[in-house]
Amino acid sequence: MVTHVSPTSTPRRAPGPKGLPFLGSLPDLGRDVLGFFTQCARHYGDVVSFRLAAWPAMLLNHPDFVECVLVKNHQNFIKHRFFWRHVEAIFGQGLLTSEGKFWHQQRRLAAPAFAVSRVSRYGDTMVQYTGRMLQQWQPGQVLDVHQEAIALTLQIAAKTLFDAETRQDVAEVSRTIDEVMEQISVRFRRPFWVPDALPLPGNLRYRRGVQRMNQLVARIIADRQDRLEDRGDLLSQLMLARDEAGQPMSERQIRDEVITMLLAGHETTALTLSWAWYLLGLHPAVDVQLAVEVDRILGGRFPTVDDLPRLRYTEQVVSEVLRLYPPAYAIGRQALADCEIGGFHVPAGATVYVSPWVMHRDPRWFDDPHAFRPERWAGNLAKDLPRFAYMPFGGGPRVCIGNRFAMMEAVLILATVAQQFRLAWLPDRPVQPKPSITLRPDGGVWVRLVSRPMEAVGLEDKSRQTLRH
Repeated sequence: MVTHVSPTSTPRRAPGPKGLPFLGSLPDLGRDVLGFFTQCARHYGDVVSFRLAAWPAMLLNHPDFVECVLVKNHQNFIKHRFFWRHVEAIFGQGLLTSEGKFWHQQRRLAAPAFAVSRVSRYGDTMVQYTGRMLQQWQPGQVLDVHQEAIALTLQIAAKTLFDAETRQDVAEVSRTIDEVMEQISVRFRRPFWVPDALPLPGNLRYRRGVQRMNQLVARIIADRQDRLEDRGDLLSQLMLARDEAGQPMSERQIRDEVITMLLAGHETTALTLSWAWYLLGLHPAVDVQLAVEVDRILGGRFPTVDDLPRLRYTEQVVSEVLRLYPPAYAIGRQALADCEIGGFHVPAGATVYVSPWVMHRDPRWFDDPHAFRPERWAGNLAKDLPRFAYMPFGGGPRVCIGNRFAMMEAVLILATVAQQFRLAWLPDRPVQPKPSITLRPDGGVWVRLVSRPMEAVGLEDKSRQTLRH
């Protein structure tokens, strides 16, 4: 429960690590953010207090308290401006960073672009591009499927966002995104703000990437201005949107939304696929069960959106991957005014963290929480869980607007690949989570491509027996 603090109240300070003089817990957070959050929850409970240099911070580890911040009292908690001003030049005032009435207006204008009926149209594109990727794969080939996933989802995003299909456009977007995302990762690890204007090597690379992205998007938008029509992509919907006064989005705002969706959208699905192929390589019984379902439902043909309700185990695999390796491993908000959460004082200006990485591995909500068990989602778990015990796409008014798009894309791509290949993970290429702006596999996910053996269907009974145990 959240309550505002009255002048006569004496709220308690939540327990937590003392940290170092002057620096507080900043070194611990910078060295191993996942481990730090995990240890805080284990040793101090559901509300943890610590310092990041001179700034107060808190970690919430109970669904009820998360709901207070993201839903019940969300007006008192905004995106932390200290972190997001690191990347204001690239994201601008898009849905990821804007606040207040302006965010509400933009969310309303963008919502029709992500309606179920419209998102469903993109299924064929997702499968078509996956098929093109598979044509380049050969049995026995060793490759980094993380990079393959990045390239694939970027091509899909470029096509569905602004109908860009030429290799030149996609290659240009890819090079620019690689450079910009690397600099974003560096900036999110900094405990201090460095103005973009300083001529540091990283700043120069970042500014060049931002400029190239601006030029690319401006060119695409300019090409549309003379023949404004719905071409079936998201850019068309944004350009045709009108506010209550009948006014369209400004060119600058369309730019901000397109770049936000491009950067955030393709990365989320690529990471989900990367971690899925890694986990499937570690758990061959699950991989066989997935292949059995795909063969039974599809019978050798490519999947369509109409197949999604029947690809239940494939969806369970994706749900379990998002539980263990959520791309958004931490969510931060800044308190505007003093309040209480769980009986503990939250001072104005404090950074309040919620970690899906920690919440999704809490034994109070998930049996055997560190195990990869997609079948746990077969029953009523999703309905029985507390509302914010599982939150791979965030929650509340600011829940990810593209969550349906991402889930549909991950299931369709996973099913398409499973028809043709088993991805045998190479144990001499260890994979470690690297928390940056998102949760990436450090060093990639290297596999050997194995043609899907036809006898896999005959292993159905054996795989089910293995999964039950």
